[in-house]
Amino acid sequence: MSGNMALDKQQSAEAAEKERHRSFRLHNASIPARPLEPALYLVATPIGNLADITLRALETLAGADLLACEDTRVTRVLLDRYGIVNRPVAYHEHNAAEAGPRLLSALADGKSVALVSDAGTPLVSDPGYRLAQLAIDAGHRVVPIPGPSAPLAALVGSGLPSDAFLFAGFLPTKDKAKRDRLREFAEVPATLLFFESPHRIAATVTAAAEVFGEERKAAVCRELTKTFEEFRRGTLGELRTFYEEGATVKGEIVLVIGPPDAKPAPAAADVDALLRELARDMPMGKAATEAARRTGLPRKELYDRLLSLKDGDEG
Repeated sequence: MSGNMALDKQQSAEAAEKERHRSFRLHNASIPARPLEPALYLVATPIGNLADITLRALETLAGADLLACEDTRVTRVLLDRYGIVNRPVAYHEHNAAEAGPRLLSALADGKSVALVSDAGTPLVSDPGYRLAQLAIDAGHRVVPIPGPSAPLAALVGSGLPSDAFLFAGFLPTKDKAKRDRLREFAEVPATLLFFESPHRIAATVTAAAEVFGEERKAAVCRELTKTFEEFRRGTLGELRTFYEEGATVKGEIVLVIGPPDAKPAPAAADVDALLRELARDMPMGKAATEAARRTGLPRKELYDRLLSLKDGDEG
């Protein structure tokens, strides 16, 4: 009898501990978290200011059966701020091979798993992508809990066009590889966003100025949402001069580079001359394709134009 009583007492203690996990504190009031359905929850967390967390994110962090994060010490600061007792477990690039299967096993057992990065939205330049992919392949639900994102914060604060943008993560560290990568984006008609570190920003801005041209508009967005948040805006040439003069740079950085200026439409006489030149050395279809690549004009329009030119020449 005493053994059963001890077991009941242990189970009651475990249940009470689990129940404490299901709440969070807001303005010194304890708010119960709603039960979560079995799924992998990708929870966006603050990139600096802890007040940027969403209510839904707090509910998810408090209610998840298992909470995985990059660095338990970083996540613990957020959990303590909001009175969440849930104990985080580590999942990062160095232990993904061991920790990933355990998280997938929990999902298979019908548990809810929340995944957070140290800051911002999971899967954006972190190993969570692989876990989400495996979870989807195994037929588990994957639920995004949106919130803070450094690239989006930088984009809207940069003053550069936001109708079309491309986030490209970190650039290569070696100069040649970095410039080669930048050349791939030189003509992309969108605002470009890159993560960068303080000790590499000067070299990166210099490379960008030489690849894209010094007049291309850009912004270096540093320490977003934190006390020393800074948006340094200007042309790539102006930014290169600033950082080459030895400015001290600290904190996390998003480099935002505006899209290239629209090229003026080529003159009709120049297009006709190009088409005639190309058609002398290649079939009409290939000539139209090459002319489209050089001018940016539609291939069909150029092909029809070349037909008219040939008919006129033969007539």
